[in-house]
Amino acid sequence: MSPVLSLLLRRLGISVIVLIGVSMLIFCIARVIPGDPARIALGPNATGEQIEKLRTELHLDDSLIVQYGHFVRDLAQFDLGTSLYTNRPVTLDIVEFLPATLELVIVAGILMIAIGLPLGILSARYRDRWPDHAVRILALLTVSAPSFVWAVLLMLAFAFYLPLFPIAGRISDIYEIDRVTGFLLVDTLVAGNFSAFANAFWHIVLPAVALALSGIGQAARLTRANMVETYRKPYIEMAQAYGFFPARIANHYAFKPSLIPSLTIIGLDFAAMLGNAFLVEAVFAWPGLSRYGVAVILRKDLNAIMGTVLIIALTFLIVNIIVDLLIAFINPKIRHSTRVGS
Repeated sequence: MSPVLSLLLRRLGISVIVLIGVSMLIFCIARVIPGDPARIALGPNATGEQIEKLRTELHLDDSLIVQYGHFVRDLAQFDLGTSLYTNRPVTLDIVEFLPATLELVIVAGILMIAIGLPLGILSARYRDRWPDHAVRILALLTVSAPSFVWAVLLMLAFAFYLPLFPIAGRISDIYEIDRVTGFLLVDTLVAGNFSAFANAFWHIVLPAVALALSGIGQAARLTRANMVETYRKPYIEMAQAYGFFPARIANHYAFKPSLIPSLTIIGLDFAAMLGNAFLVEAVFAWPGLSRYGVAVILRKDLNAIMGTVLIIALTFLIVNIIVDLLIAFINPKIRHSTRVGS
């Protein structure tokens, strides 16, 4: 068995254990939150008989172990129950809201990598000079403020004072799009509707930038720190002594070894965007899963809470597996080793 395949199987096994632990933890936490889910769902005008009937349907009168057993049985059938917030199957809600959040997070992740890494390379190449100082100040500013602050500032600057971008939603109401994948940028391209694609892209710019700014600063700082350390290696000094161009040294000899530790943190930041997106989605009225998750938590919608958390945890684990595989392909020590550590 190849080392990369062994690494993949090990990570998949660990991910299954983590998902089981997350499901048990969230299941218990959701049940001990004060308030009766049945009464909250039916409202103050519900009769005692109606409340008791719903409690029976949700198995709320059973012990926690029995309730968790019902949950695992339904989950094995890909049944997450009915949402008390939307009165629809939770699976349908996730299918509807998840693509919007994933599209936002993917675009933000692309911006984080496309901007953060070059800034880090620029800062390391011109360390202790004015480009380095400028990048470090910019990185500090972006990391210091949370995403929702940038969301408000960007909305005020580029949607209110300078009305260049739309203020809310994913696409204008004048466009009717057949939502095949749920990713509007993909669906509009597949349909050949380039006007709708431009409109959807224009809607996603501000929320994606707001979500990505903190990650851009983090990526720039990590890349800069790792590359500065790499510049002290003997082979870099040898390349400089041979008269190689500084750009070639930075891009080919210093960047790749520095990418491995940076890639791990970038992957974590990318996955964390799923959890951080809820305030950005609230500011821009973005109909995504994070915003949906906040709504169901406020209403103590147990089925929807469990489904939302499990999907976010699953996405987090998938991203980490992808990052581990990328590192394995980049790092020859892992790719060609006879034994892969955990």
